[in-house]
Amino acid sequence: METNWKKLQNGSDIRGVALEGIVGETVNLTPEIAKKIGKAFVIWLITKTGKMTSELTIGVGRDSRLSGPVLMESVMLGMTELGTQVFDFEIASTPAMFMSTVTPELSCDGAIMLTASHLPFNRNGLKFFTNQGGLDKQDITEILNLAEANNFPEISDLGSIQTFDFMSVYSEILVSKVRQSVNHPTNFEQPLQGLKIIVDAGNGAGGFYATKVLQPLGADISGSQFLDPDGTFPNHIPNPENAEAMASICDAVISNKADFGIIFDTDVDRSAGVDHLGNELNRNRLIALISAIVLREHPGSTIVTDSITSDGLTTFINEDLQGKHHRFKRGYKNVINEAIRLNQLGEESWLAIETSGHGAMRENYFLDDGAYLITKLLIELAKLRQEGKFLGDLISSLKEPAESQEFRLKIGVEDFKDYGIQVIEKLTEFAESQSDWQIVPNNYEGIRVSCQSEAENGWFLLRLSLHDPVIPLNIESNITGGVDKIAKRLLEFLTPFESLDLSVF
Repeated sequence: METNWKKLQNGSDIRGVALEGIVGETVNLTPEIAKKIGKAFVIWLITKTGKMTSELTIGVGRDSRLSGPVLMESVMLGMTELGTQVFDFEIASTPAMFMSTVTPELSCDGAIMLTASHLPFNRNGLKFFTNQGGLDKQDITEILNLAEANNFPEISDLGSIQTFDFMSVYSEILVSKVRQSVNHPTNFEQPLQGLKIIVDAGNGAGGFYATKVLQPLGADISGSQFLDPDGTFPNHIPNPENAEAMASICDAVISNKADFGIIFDTDVDRSAGVDHLGNELNRNRLIALISAIVLREHPGSTIVTDSITSDGLTTFINEDLQGKHHRFKRGYKNVINEAIRLNQLGEESWLAIETSGHGAMRENYFLDDGAYLITKLLIELAKLRQEGKFLGDLISSLKEPAESQEFRLKIGVEDFKDYGIQVIEKLTEFAESQSDWQIVPNNYEGIRVSCQSEAENGWFLLRLSLHDPVIPLNIESNITGGVDKIAKRLLEFLTPFESLDLSVF
């Protein structure tokens, strides 16, 4: 079967179906395709570094997915056939793969992580890094074009594969960060001693954080769950946005009387927390919490977020913390690149974060690292404990909506982007004609509208999905029943659009 290489691109990643098992999903990420992609990355690196293939070193890691070992072996084999030296990191986290390109121990020319984040068991994918960060969309297009061309040189001297425990090196970076930042007056080595901290790795790659980071710092990790890698994900989806997953870690914190709970996604580039009362610290709360820490360290700086953050968060950042909230587009690469752009223009920004839990900090290479983000919270937790305070105290003034809901409207035409744009344009005209609706200025995607009547008292955002034939609609209201009133009004407007699936309302 002919490979549709373009279909493998998912923005700045590669993703595909790697295993049979779900009806209607045909395997399109095979070992042979993975091998060609590995070779293509080597050729792409040559053009960026000016090195010969035999001079390159590349690190490769994977999450716990069932297809991971075979695909990883194929990727590494492809690279060694071009004479490249490969480090096998075995099960690793996505952020650690980037760190392998900047730490003195290795300074890899590039790195590849095999992961499909929180997607179902049959999926897998590849993320790529150099010491400049994660690759962008155009880079992935170039790599896939090279793989499709399949025009690779014949090399007589093969490269080698060497197993390397980089996760221990990466973990020690986080351990040292906590020790130095807390600088405990009587227990420098174990500043988390006396704290019970539970980790939920969702059977992904994040179990290392409990044993390699928290334990050396003195934390009691009893009650931690699902630390063992298992690509069937038997307990819950490893996703901090998933309601079942968050309920599981919240219950574990309460039942074990823990001081803090941590949950990671499969490859540890996203995270969320749970306070000692079992309250979720994710989405707007997580952004508010890390913003409070960042704006104390860098007063008046800009916090870049995605487009669906709440009005209450904006008030908290702008007024309570005296910072500047810059609400940008969805997509973690979008918010990261926007923060980098602002810094280049002279506008200081130290945090770029999505409501999904992707958080990147300027002090850490603007790398979206779930473990680093949590480590920043743990440092604060340890400091506050010495004062008899809690993390929740930092966001006590955050105003949260009474209701919040997302509707994902499927578009039933092939040219879905143009159709979606037409819907947004028509809604813009409609919103402008409504006396109690006001289009929010400085909106970077779709249309965000402030709903100002007493019955609605909230806002909505209609935008195009980054990759899928879907128009997501986010609605928030400060009063009970407000979301339903806004949704009914929008449903009436959207009903004439016959190619929209409105059954979600």
